[in-house]
Amino acid sequence: MAKSKTNYVCQNCGAVTSKWAGKCESCNEWNCITEEITEVLPKGLGSVGGSSKKGRSIEFVDLKGQSADRIPRMQSGIKEFDRVTGGGLVPGSAILTGGDPGIGKSTLLLQVVCALSNRGQRCVYISGEESVDQVRLRADRMGLANSKVELPSATSVRDIVASLEDNQNPIKLAVIDSIQTMYVDTVESAPGTVTQVRTSAQEIIRVAKKRNIAVIFVGHVTKDGQIAGPRVLEHMVDTVLYFEGDRSHQFRILRGVKNRFGATDEIGVFEMANEGLVEVENPSALFLSQRQSDVAGSAVLAGLEGTRPVLVEVQALVAPSAMSNPRRAVIGWDSGRLAMVLAVLEARCGLQFSGADIFLNIAGGIRIAEPAADLAVAAALISSLSGVPLPNETVFFGEIGLAGEVRMVAQPDVRLKEAAKLGFEQAVIPKFKKAKGGKSGSVMRTDEITSTLDLVAMFSHKEEVKKYG
Repeated sequence: MAKSKTNYVCQNCGAVTSKWAGKCESCNEWNCITEEITEVLPKGLGSVGGSSKKGRSIEFVDLKGQSADRIPRMQSGIKEFDRVTGGGLVPGSAILTGGDPGIGKSTLLLQVVCALSNRGQRCVYISGEESVDQVRLRADRMGLANSKVELPSATSVRDIVASLEDNQNPIKLAVIDSIQTMYVDTVESAPGTVTQVRTSAQEIIRVAKKRNIAVIFVGHVTKDGQIAGPRVLEHMVDTVLYFEGDRSHQFRILRGVKNRFGATDEIGVFEMANEGLVEVENPSALFLSQRQSDVAGSAVLAGLEGTRPVLVEVQALVAPSAMSNPRRAVIGWDSGRLAMVLAVLEARCGLQFSGADIFLNIAGGIRIAEPAADLAVAAALISSLSGVPLPNETVFFGEIGLAGEVRMVAQPDVRLKEAAKLGFEQAVIPKFKKAKGGKSGSVMRTDEITSTLDLVAMFSHKEEVKKYG
């Protein structure tokens, strides 16, 4: 007979202890340890070490095998979603989607299942947070009420697994909204705890791999923006997507941070509208649509997100400060990277930022993480400090080193082509080795610089650059 055992599990990192404590020693978080009761089978009944039952021999095959050369994918027709997933959904794959509350995760996934169902695939949307009528109201508002999507409302993993194993009419796609509401009745803990989330996901992924069902989990996020639950959940799935965006902006970014069947760091851009999320085919033009010309402190970055070139506006404001500790506010970029660029400009170029408040913003609500933004940020800072606007039809990209040198970044040709497509005529970039023929590097006029001193020399009123010194 099974015996119950009490453990104390950290809901932040999943560490297990034998007694309760106010602070988790593994992740140093407070008030995150809860009591969970699990069943332990006696030796000889369930444990591998004490069982007398011998395991069967597994089959070993060659690496090449007889499988198809290309993995078949299910394309939804929503190009931005298909781009992030690597070209469509792979049968038997598990996808974890996270994002802030109200950002549009359920709206996007409802559009995906409706698009696939209209292409003849059997899709189910299993809601554990909303009733069927609530999902119907959302679908009616978005104009998707006529789609052939099946809508059960369930939270029992036992019932869900039994439904997914239907052989009469096989399911191709299942959306679980959300994994934190699911529970396994053999686990003595509340839904949403580490043990329940891990066990529920494991059971659903097991049957999805067995039946070749693509399954998409919706995951809650913590106050830090990370997906709630055990970290092992992100290792169990094949793809992890984050839905980002600011509620004050209409843009939404679907970003892939893990993908076993495609490129990582790929993004898809959507715009929130009354009928749901609308694809943005040319995000660069949208991000630059409200850019003002002849304003000091504004520079255009030719960035790269995954395989997609994106042009965004970098805005900087340098203002005199009356405080002994000036402010440094950053939106959409790494604050540590800003501190490094400021230190290089002060130490290598003789500019004075120490007595000024500095505000940096990536316009449009997008977040940039690549080091190629260093040169655009430095140009915007110098422009704001000197009061001299940058040339309106010029883009910047390049990495700045601690010695003041400007280093080349990946795929400059792709960035230049995207800039030329939007009408930009000049680019300030590091020196790079052009491809044979030189056609891709000559689509626009380029000023190749080697150090930040060359960037400072671009400004005609160089004596004004030190006015805050």
